[in-house]
Amino acid sequence: MAGYFLRRLLLIIPTFIGITLLVFTITRVVPGGPIERMMTQAALQQGDQRSAKTRSGSTLDEKQLAQLKAYYGFDKPVLVSYAQWLWRVLHFDLGNSTRYHDPVWDLIKERFPISIFYGVAALIITYAVCIPLGIAKAVRHKQLFDNLSSVIVFFGYAVPGYVVGVALITIFASQLDWFPLGGFTSDDFDNFPLEKKITDAIYHAVLPLTAYLAGSFALTTLMMKNALMDNLAADYMRTAVAKGQSFQASVRNHALRNSLIPIATSFGNNISLLLGGSFLIEAIFNIDGIGLLGFESVLERDYPVVMGILVVSSLLFLVGNILSDICVVLVDPRIRFGDS
Repeated sequence: MAGYFLRRLLLIIPTFIGITLLVFTITRVVPGGPIERMMTQAALQQGDQRSAKTRSGSTLDEKQLAQLKAYYGFDKPVLVSYAQWLWRVLHFDLGNSTRYHDPVWDLIKERFPISIFYGVAALIITYAVCIPLGIAKAVRHKQLFDNLSSVIVFFGYAVPGYVVGVALITIFASQLDWFPLGGFTSDDFDNFPLEKKITDAIYHAVLPLTAYLAGSFALTTLMMKNALMDNLAADYMRTAVAKGQSFQASVRNHALRNSLIPIATSFGNNISLLLGGSFLIEAIFNIDGIGLLGFESVLERDYPVVMGILVVSSLLFLVGNILSDICVVLVDPRIRFGDS
Protein backbone atom coordinates (compact mmCIF):
# COMPACT_ATOMS: atom_id res chain seq x y z
CA MET A 1 0.00 0.00 0.00
CA ALA A 2 2.87 2.36 0.76
CA GLY A 3 4.21 1.85 -2.74
CA TYR A 4 0.84 2.68 -4.27
CA PHE A 5 0.52 5.97 -2.43
CA LEU A 6 4.13 6.83 -3.19
CA ARG A 7 3.38 6.40 -6.91
CA ARG A 8 0.28 8.55 -6.53
CA LEU A 9 2.33 11.27 -4.86
CA LEU A 10 4.91 11.16 -7.63
CA LEU A 11 2.12 11.34 -10.21
CA ILE A 12 1.19 14.74 -8.80
CA ILE A 13 4.31 16.24 -10.41
CA PRO A 14 3.53 15.60 -14.12
CA THR A 15 -0.18 16.24 -13.57
CA PHE A 16 0.53 19.57 -11.92
CA ILE A 17 2.91 20.54 -14.72
CA GLY A 18 0.33 19.62 -17.36
CA ILE A 19 -2.44 21.66 -15.70
CA THR A 20 -0.37 24.76 -15.08
CA LEU A 21 1.39 24.65 -18.47
CA LEU A 22 -1.96 24.52 -20.26
CA VAL A 23 -3.39 27.50 -18.37
CA PHE A 24 -0.10 29.40 -18.59
CA THR A 25 -0.11 28.99 -22.37
CA ILE A 26 -3.70 30.19 -22.59
CA THR A 27 -2.83 33.35 -20.65
CA ARG A 28 -0.19 34.11 -23.25
CA VAL A 29 -2.48 33.88 -26.29
CA VAL A 30 -5.80 35.32 -25.16
CA PRO A 31 -6.36 39.01 -25.98
CA GLY A 32 -6.77 41.73 -23.40
CA GLY A 33 -3.70 40.97 -21.33
CA PRO A 34 -1.76 43.43 -19.16
CA ILE A 35 0.20 44.86 -22.10
CA GLU A 36 -2.97 45.61 -24.06
CA ARG A 37 -4.46 47.21 -20.95
CA MET A 38 -1.42 49.45 -20.53
CA MET A 39 -1.59 50.43 -24.18
CA THR A 40 -5.27 51.29 -23.88
CA GLN A 41 -4.66 53.34 -20.75
CA ALA A 42 -1.88 55.24 -22.51
CA ALA A 43 -4.20 55.96 -25.41
CA LEU A 44 -6.96 57.16 -23.09
CA GLN A 45 -4.56 59.40 -21.25
CA GLN A 46 -3.81 61.10 -24.55
CA GLY A 47 -7.50 61.83 -24.91
CA ASP A 48 -8.02 59.82 -28.08
CA GLN A 49 -9.66 56.44 -27.54
CA ARG A 50 -9.45 55.68 -31.24
CA SER A 51 -5.68 55.55 -30.99
CA ALA A 52 -5.81 52.41 -28.83
CA LYS A 53 -4.63 49.68 -31.16
CA THR A 54 -3.41 46.12 -31.09
CA ARG A 55 0.17 44.99 -30.57
CA SER A 56 1.02 45.59 -34.18
CA GLY A 57 0.61 49.31 -33.70
CA SER A 58 0.13 51.34 -30.55
CA THR A 59 0.63 54.72 -28.92
CA LEU A 60 3.72 53.34 -27.18
CA ASP A 61 7.04 53.38 -28.95
CA GLU A 62 9.05 50.21 -29.50
CA LYS A 63 11.29 50.78 -26.50
CA GLN A 64 8.36 51.24 -24.14
CA LEU A 65 6.62 48.20 -25.60
CA ALA A 66 9.77 46.10 -25.17
CA GLN A 67 10.06 47.24 -21.56
CA LEU A 68 6.47 46.24 -20.89
CA LYS A 69 6.98 42.83 -22.46
CA ALA A 70 10.11 42.28 -20.40
CA TYR A 71 8.35 43.41 -17.21
CA TYR A 72 5.43 41.02 -17.68
CA GLY A 73 7.58 38.19 -19.06
CA PHE A 74 6.16 38.28 -22.58
CA ASP A 75 9.55 38.80 -24.23
CA LYS A 76 10.49 35.11 -24.10
CA PRO A 77 9.00 31.93 -25.61
CA VAL A 78 6.15 30.30 -23.68
CA LEU A 79 8.18 27.33 -22.47
CA VAL A 80 11.02 29.54 -21.28
CA SER A 81 8.63 31.86 -19.44
CA TYR A 82 6.82 28.87 -17.94
CA ALA A 83 10.11 27.33 -16.74
CA GLN A 84 11.03 30.62 -15.05
CA TRP A 85 7.57 30.89 -13.47
CA LEU A 86 7.73 27.27 -12.25
CA TRP A 87 11.17 27.87 -10.76
CA ARG A 88 9.80 30.81 -8.79
CA VAL A 89 6.84 28.71 -7.62
CA LEU A 90 9.24 26.04 -6.35
CA HIS A 91 10.83 28.81 -4.27
CA PHE A 92 7.36 29.80 -2.97
CA ASP A 93 7.22 32.95 -5.08
CA LEU A 94 3.91 33.36 -6.92
CA GLY A 95 4.83 36.77 -8.31
CA ASN A 96 3.07 40.11 -7.97
CA SER A 97 -0.42 41.06 -9.02
CA THR A 98 -0.65 43.26 -12.09
CA ARG A 99 -3.79 44.85 -10.66
CA TYR A 100 -2.98 45.34 -6.97
CA HIS A 101 0.84 45.34 -7.33
CA ASP A 102 1.06 43.21 -4.19
CA PRO A 103 2.52 39.71 -3.79
CA VAL A 104 0.04 37.11 -4.98
CA TRP A 105 0.55 34.94 -1.92
CA ASP A 106 -0.36 37.85 0.38
CA LEU A 107 -3.60 38.42 -1.56
CA ILE A 108 -4.51 34.73 -1.31
CA LYS A 109 -3.48 34.47 2.34
CA GLU A 110 -5.71 37.39 3.32
CA ARG A 111 -8.74 35.55 1.98
CA PHE A 112 -7.95 32.16 3.50
CA PRO A 113 -10.14 32.53 6.62
CA ILE A 114 -13.25 33.51 4.67
CA SER A 115 -12.99 30.73 2.10
CA ILE A 116 -12.08 28.12 4.70
CA PHE A 117 -15.03 29.17 6.86
CA TYR A 118 -17.54 28.70 4.04
CA GLY A 119 -15.82 25.60 2.70
CA VAL A 120 -15.65 23.78 6.04
CA ALA A 121 -19.17 24.82 7.01
CA ALA A 122 -20.60 23.66 3.67
CA LEU A 123 -18.71 20.35 3.88
CA ILE A 124 -19.84 19.60 7.45
CA ILE A 125 -23.47 20.53 6.81
CA THR A 126 -23.56 18.55 3.57
CA TYR A 127 -22.39 15.28 5.11
CA ALA A 128 -24.20 15.79 8.41
CA VAL A 129 -27.55 16.25 6.66
CA CYS A 130 -27.26 14.35 3.38
CA ILE A 131 -26.05 11.01 4.72
CA PRO A 132 -28.94 10.61 7.23
CA LEU A 133 -31.39 12.00 4.66
CA GLY A 134 -30.18 9.57 2.00
CA ILE A 135 -30.52 6.67 4.45
CA ALA A 136 -34.05 7.76 5.41
CA LYS A 137 -35.07 8.08 1.75
CA ALA A 138 -33.65 4.64 0.89
CA VAL A 139 -35.43 2.76 3.69
CA ARG A 140 -38.66 4.66 2.94
CA HIS A 141 -38.44 4.41 -0.83
CA LYS A 142 -41.62 5.53 -2.62
CA GLN A 143 -43.27 6.45 0.66
CA LEU A 144 -44.62 9.91 1.46
CA PHE A 145 -41.39 11.12 3.08
CA ASP A 146 -39.34 10.01 0.09
CA ASN A 147 -41.69 11.62 -2.41
CA LEU A 148 -41.91 14.96 -0.60
CA SER A 149 -38.19 15.23 0.05
CA SER A 150 -37.45 14.29 -3.57
CA VAL A 151 -39.16 17.50 -4.71
CA ILE A 152 -36.62 19.60 -2.79
CA VAL A 153 -33.70 17.36 -3.71
CA PHE A 154 -34.42 17.38 -7.44
CA PHE A 155 -35.04 21.12 -7.40
CA GLY A 156 -31.63 21.65 -5.86
CA TYR A 157 -30.08 19.27 -8.36
CA ALA A 158 -31.62 21.05 -11.35
CA VAL A 159 -31.04 24.68 -10.35
CA PRO A 160 -27.44 26.00 -10.31
CA GLY A 161 -26.15 27.39 -7.05
CA TYR A 162 -25.67 30.91 -8.40
CA VAL A 163 -29.31 30.99 -9.55
CA VAL A 164 -30.38 29.95 -6.06
CA GLY A 165 -28.16 32.73 -4.71
CA VAL A 166 -29.80 35.37 -6.91
CA ALA A 167 -33.26 34.17 -5.85
CA LEU A 168 -32.33 34.16 -2.16
CA ILE A 169 -30.80 37.61 -2.19
CA THR A 170 -33.75 39.01 -4.15
CA ILE A 171 -36.45 37.55 -1.90
CA PHE A 172 -34.97 37.36 1.59
CA ALA A 173 -32.49 40.26 1.45
CA SER A 174 -33.96 42.79 -0.94
CA GLN A 175 -37.72 42.32 -0.59
CA LEU A 176 -38.19 40.89 2.91
CA ASP A 177 -35.04 42.44 4.41
CA TRP A 178 -34.49 39.41 6.65
CA PHE A 179 -30.80 39.04 5.80
CA PRO A 180 -28.03 41.39 4.60
CA LEU A 181 -27.48 41.88 0.89
CA GLY A 182 -23.93 40.59 1.09
CA GLY A 183 -20.59 40.76 2.77
CA PHE A 184 -18.95 38.51 5.30
CA THR A 185 -19.58 40.64 8.38
CA SER A 186 -21.10 43.98 9.36
CA ASP A 187 -19.15 47.23 8.98
CA ASP A 188 -18.64 47.64 12.76
CA PHE A 189 -17.78 43.97 13.27
CA ASP A 190 -14.49 44.75 15.05
CA ASN A 191 -16.34 46.60 17.82
CA PHE A 192 -18.67 43.69 18.61
CA PRO A 193 -18.17 41.41 21.62
CA LEU A 194 -17.27 37.78 20.88
CA GLU A 195 -20.82 36.44 21.10
CA LYS A 196 -22.15 39.09 18.74
CA LYS A 197 -19.28 38.48 16.31
CA ILE A 198 -20.29 34.82 16.08
CA THR A 199 -23.97 35.58 15.55
CA ASP A 200 -23.12 38.31 13.03
CA ALA A 201 -20.96 35.92 10.97
CA ILE A 202 -23.70 33.28 11.04
CA TYR A 203 -26.31 35.89 10.12
CA HIS A 204 -24.32 36.90 7.04
CA ALA A 205 -23.54 33.27 6.15
CA VAL A 206 -27.11 31.90 5.97
CA LEU A 207 -27.90 32.86 2.39
CA PRO A 208 -24.46 32.17 0.88
CA LEU A 209 -24.26 28.76 2.57
CA THR A 210 -27.72 27.89 1.28
CA ALA A 211 -26.58 28.71 -2.24
CA TYR A 212 -23.35 26.73 -1.71
CA LEU A 213 -25.28 23.69 -0.52
CA ALA A 214 -27.92 23.67 -3.26
CA GLY A 215 -26.04 21.50 -5.74
CA SER A 216 -23.86 19.37 -3.45
CA PHE A 217 -26.79 18.74 -1.10
CA ALA A 218 -28.87 17.11 -3.80
CA LEU A 219 -25.99 15.19 -5.34
CA THR A 220 -24.76 13.72 -2.06
CA THR A 221 -28.27 12.79 -0.95
CA LEU A 222 -29.04 10.97 -4.20
CA MET A 223 -25.64 9.27 -4.16
CA MET A 224 -26.24 7.99 -0.63
CA LYS A 225 -29.79 6.85 -1.35
CA ASN A 226 -28.96 5.01 -4.58
CA ALA A 227 -25.93 3.28 -3.06
CA LEU A 228 -27.92 2.12 -0.03
CA MET A 229 -30.80 0.87 -2.17
CA ASP A 230 -28.38 -1.21 -4.24
CA ASN A 231 -26.99 -2.78 -1.09
CA LEU A 232 -30.43 -3.36 0.41
CA ALA A 233 -31.23 -5.49 -2.63
CA ALA A 234 -28.02 -7.51 -2.31
CA ASP A 235 -28.00 -11.18 -1.37
CA TYR A 236 -26.03 -10.68 1.83
CA MET A 237 -28.83 -8.47 3.20
CA ARG A 238 -31.42 -11.16 2.62
CA THR A 239 -29.09 -13.68 4.22
CA ALA A 240 -28.58 -11.49 7.29
CA VAL A 241 -32.33 -11.04 7.74
CA ALA A 242 -32.97 -14.75 7.16
CA LYS A 243 -30.51 -15.59 9.96
CA GLY A 244 -32.65 -13.62 12.38
CA GLN A 245 -30.96 -10.22 12.37
CA SER A 246 -33.39 -7.32 12.35
CA PHE A 247 -33.66 -5.13 9.28
CA GLN A 248 -32.36 -2.07 11.13
CA ALA A 249 -29.37 -4.00 12.46
CA SER A 250 -28.63 -5.41 9.01
CA VAL A 251 -28.65 -1.92 7.52
CA ARG A 252 -26.45 -0.56 10.28
CA ASN A 253 -23.95 -3.42 10.37
CA HIS A 254 -23.70 -4.35 6.69
CA ALA A 255 -25.38 -2.17 4.07
CA LEU A 256 -24.48 1.22 5.53
CA ARG A 257 -20.72 0.77 5.44
CA ASN A 258 -20.77 -0.51 1.87
CA SER A 259 -23.00 2.38 0.84
CA LEU A 260 -20.49 4.92 2.13
CA ILE A 261 -17.95 3.90 -0.51
CA PRO A 262 -19.23 6.36 -3.19
CA ILE A 263 -19.33 9.10 -0.55
CA ALA A 264 -15.75 8.31 0.46
CA THR A 265 -14.68 8.36 -3.20
CA SER A 266 -15.92 11.92 -3.66
CA PHE A 267 -14.77 13.20 -0.27
CA GLY A 268 -11.23 14.08 -1.29
CA ASN A 269 -12.39 15.97 -4.37
CA ASN A 270 -14.38 18.29 -2.14
CA ILE A 271 -11.21 19.42 -0.38
CA SER A 272 -10.57 21.93 -3.17
CA LEU A 273 -13.88 23.59 -2.26
CA LEU A 274 -12.38 24.53 1.11
CA LEU A 275 -10.31 27.07 -0.77
CA GLY A 276 -11.83 27.83 -4.12
CA GLY A 277 -15.45 28.16 -3.16
CA SER A 278 -17.70 29.40 -5.92
CA PHE A 279 -16.67 32.32 -8.11
CA LEU A 280 -20.21 33.35 -8.94
CA ILE A 281 -21.71 32.87 -5.48
CA GLU A 282 -18.99 34.97 -3.85
CA ALA A 283 -19.48 37.59 -6.54
CA ILE A 284 -23.25 37.65 -6.00
CA PHE A 285 -22.98 38.02 -2.23
CA ASN A 286 -19.87 40.23 -2.39
CA ILE A 287 -17.88 37.86 -0.20
CA ASP A 288 -14.24 38.83 -0.37
CA GLY A 289 -12.94 35.27 -0.55
CA ILE A 290 -10.61 33.49 -2.91
CA GLY A 291 -13.48 32.71 -5.29
CA LEU A 292 -14.24 36.40 -5.77
CA LEU A 293 -10.54 37.16 -6.08
CA GLY A 294 -10.22 34.58 -8.85
CA PHE A 295 -13.33 35.83 -10.61
CA GLU A 296 -12.11 39.43 -10.62
CA SER A 297 -8.63 38.35 -11.66
CA VAL A 298 -9.98 36.57 -14.72
CA LEU A 299 -12.04 39.62 -15.70
CA GLU A 300 -9.11 41.99 -15.12
CA ARG A 301 -6.60 39.65 -16.82
CA ASP A 302 -4.53 39.57 -13.63
CA TYR A 303 -2.68 36.45 -14.73
CA PRO A 304 -0.25 36.14 -11.78
CA VAL A 305 -3.22 35.91 -9.39
CA VAL A 306 -5.01 33.47 -11.71
CA MET A 307 -1.95 31.24 -11.82
CA GLY A 308 -1.42 31.56 -8.07
CA ILE A 309 -4.95 30.41 -7.31
CA LEU A 310 -4.54 27.62 -9.86
CA VAL A 311 -1.39 26.41 -8.09
CA VAL A 312 -3.09 26.14 -4.72
CA SER A 313 -6.40 24.73 -5.97
CA SER A 314 -4.81 22.16 -8.28
CA LEU A 315 -2.52 20.90 -5.52
CA LEU A 316 -5.50 20.60 -3.20
CA PHE A 317 -7.44 18.71 -5.85
CA LEU A 318 -4.57 16.30 -6.55
CA VAL A 319 -3.96 15.66 -2.86
CA GLY A 320 -7.72 15.28 -2.43
CA ASN A 321 -7.72 12.42 -4.92
CA ILE A 322 -5.21 10.59 -2.74
CA LEU A 323 -7.33 11.30 0.33
CA SER A 324 -10.27 9.78 -1.54
CA ASP A 325 -8.31 6.54 -1.95
CA ILE A 326 -7.45 6.55 1.75
CA CYS A 327 -11.12 7.08 2.66
CA VAL A 328 -12.14 4.17 0.41
CA VAL A 329 -9.62 1.90 2.12
CA LEU A 330 -10.96 2.89 5.53
CA VAL A 331 -14.56 2.29 4.52
CA ASP A 332 -14.14 -0.83 2.38
CA PRO A 333 -11.88 -3.49 3.98
CA ARG A 334 -11.99 -5.55 0.79
CA ILE A 335 -9.79 -3.00 -1.04
CA ARG A 336 -6.07 -3.32 -0.60
CA PHE A 337 -3.58 -1.47 -2.75
CA GLY A 338 -0.69 -3.74 -3.47
CA ASP A 339 2.91 -2.65 -3.90
CA SER A 340 3.28 -4.46 -7.21
